[in-house]
Amino acid sequence: MIEITNLSKKYQNNVVLDKVDLKIDKGDIIAIIGPSGTGKSTLLRCLNRLEHPEEGTLSLGGKAFDLVKAKQNELIELRKTMSMVFQGFHLFAKKTALQNVMEGLIVVKKMDKLKAREIAKKQLEDVGLSEHANHYPRHLSGGQQQRVAIARALAMEPQLLLFDEPTSALDPELVGEVLDTIQQAAKEGYTMLLVSHEMNFVRKVATKVIFLDKGKILEMGSTQEMFLSPKHERVKEFLHRINQMHDPEYFI
Repeated sequence: MIEITNLSKKYQNNVVLDKVDLKIDKGDIIAIIGPSGTGKSTLLRCLNRLEHPEEGTLSLGGKAFDLVKAKQNELIELRKTMSMVFQGFHLFAKKTALQNVMEGLIVVKKMDKLKAREIAKKQLEDVGLSEHANHYPRHLSGGQQQRVAIARALAMEPQLLLFDEPTSALDPELVGEVLDTIQQAAKEGYTMLLVSHEMNFVRKVATKVIFLDKGKILEMGSTQEMFLSPKHERVKEFLHRINQMHDPEYFI
């Protein structure tokens, strides 16, 4: 089990996360939904210590990490057990797709290059990019770059995968290939925490859904419960508005 306790973050006087508690079971795929600016991405970034919270602990891999006081060696240990896929692809422009996937294995896990290369090739094959292994990011489409980023994350064999709006920077026609890749990783049993505005995708892949508003978890339940019979009025209002956005305005 992965456990987040009292995770809090503020910017000046603006409270972004307000003592968030969350338990994640192995194999859970938890989607975080809610209005923009409510702390969804900040939650993920605090877990990976890309943002520095005011308070919070994370229990992962049998060890508790103080997310406020963690030292550099502890952060390295934390990041060995967790991988994050960002909105922007964050690939090294001067490294090939293969080298990008190898990087974490060599730098973080101290793996020898031959073994890292073998794993990286397999991951690129799994995301359908084996023929693009020697291509640089500038020669890849946005969808292909994001699939390289996912391959890089999976290569680390993380106990927890974080996805921060992985399709928001893509053209609509490229979204499907990335969502298919994430869905395949879900079928392989990875534990995931993902932020997404793609509600149809959330319905398909998530086992649980969290609704976050003003830094607090207002409601959490199975995907079916959250979409078909939410209890909190704010959640009902949000989902109703989302559904209206997807309904046609007129019929011919």
